[in-house]
Amino acid sequence: MSSSALRVHEIGKQYKLGSRETTRRNFGEALLHGLGAPLRRLRYLGEKSNGDDLFWALRGVSFDVEQGDVVGVIGRNGAGKSTLLKILSRVVHPTEGRAEIRGRVGSLLEVGTGFHPELSGRENIYLNGTILGMKRDEIRRKFDEIVAFSEIEKFLDTPVKRYSSGMYVRLAFAVAAHLEPEVLIVDEVLAVGDAAFQRKCLGKMGDVAGAGRTVLFVSHNMQAVSHLCNKAVLLDKGRIRESGPAREIIENYIRGSVSNDADSEIVHARTTPDAAVMIDAVTTSCNGALTREFDLAQPIRLKISYTVRRPREGIYLVFTVRTLLGLPVFTPSNADMDDEDEPFEHQGALDPAPHSGTAEIEIPPYVLNAGTFEINVASYAPGHGTVDLVTNTIITVHDSGSYASRPFNRSRDGLVLCRLPWRLTQDVLQTQGA
Repeated sequence: MSSSALRVHEIGKQYKLGSRETTRRNFGEALLHGLGAPLRRLRYLGEKSNGDDLFWALRGVSFDVEQGDVVGVIGRNGAGKSTLLKILSRVVHPTEGRAEIRGRVGSLLEVGTGFHPELSGRENIYLNGTILGMKRDEIRRKFDEIVAFSEIEKFLDTPVKRYSSGMYVRLAFAVAAHLEPEVLIVDEVLAVGDAAFQRKCLGKMGDVAGAGRTVLFVSHNMQAVSHLCNKAVLLDKGRIRESGPAREIIENYIRGSVSNDADSEIVHARTTPDAAVMIDAVTTSCNGALTREFDLAQPIRLKISYTVRRPREGIYLVFTVRTLLGLPVFTPSNADMDDEDEPFEHQGALDPAPHSGTAEIEIPPYVLNAGTFEINVASYAPGHGTVDLVTNTIITVHDSGSYASRPFNRSRDGLVLCRLPWRLTQDVLQTQGA
């Protein structure tokens, strides 16, 4: 395996629809379940299946994870993400294929995984640590650090069955992350915690990765995955669609989700079914040709077609350029126009009388940096909020060599290029005896 911390080879997991795998919580339940196994197997063999009741949650999944990588596992609900993590955590067995893991694994898959509800938080720290393969002395050394991170010291001797879901997550993550696993596996459970604790957990996972350990992270929060992970695996219907650098895979995933969900190039999300001002169409073009692909050196022309259906004073148009992760870049509006013949509150406003019209605006060259962006357009009335909204206009800006001939010929960081004017002055040095 050389430097690989994890190697997955042709993993597949098949389920029989209508059946479920049960989890035994005590010795008596496990014993009864074992005694009944022969009868269940005979009954299962006697049942005929035409294959329609069999479902592959995963099929043919293969990838390698190098030591120290932080890998995000992303995809839609039902893509097989949680099933994959359960297999890697040895919670369920694969139907086919194998997974090789180097080192100790710490898993946080479900709220309270590995906890006994009747035991206190203190007792469950030792229980869960033992399940993870830690010795008692090792748990004792980390105990205070775990409690401090979880912020449940006041309830440490309370049975965990009385904990809220957020308290469960705090304690479970604290144990899994602080007992120094070589591979840390975290499912979407962090969504249960509050925002401050989520940031704290992300920071801890970054610390774990910075120490040379490996993290697998499943989340629907693409901002968190982009921030934390250097690589990503995109699952779709139980198979790997693609894998590679995290930002690239995330953008492809979001772009594909938008195009798959959209019935057309324009998707309406109306705040009212009978808007006073309707946005009819949004198009982007360059040099007179409709396109959604632009070069850094090209202007981006945006055309908005609208209809004012009922008179209303003070209607404006506004659009927001965002990254695919939802980060706003800028938000221009025709309310920014200066018109000396109009009162201030009506400057730039649309004609209130019923009519159809268009508005055009141009984003100059060298403003947006290379990347993929979403443009949302809205009609807006002060005091009434958004009247109509059009979302999911996706554009891509490429760097096809605009900076190749420049001395600083590298991609620039940031969402905008912001080419600012420079003024350079220099003084002539006087040499002695001149």
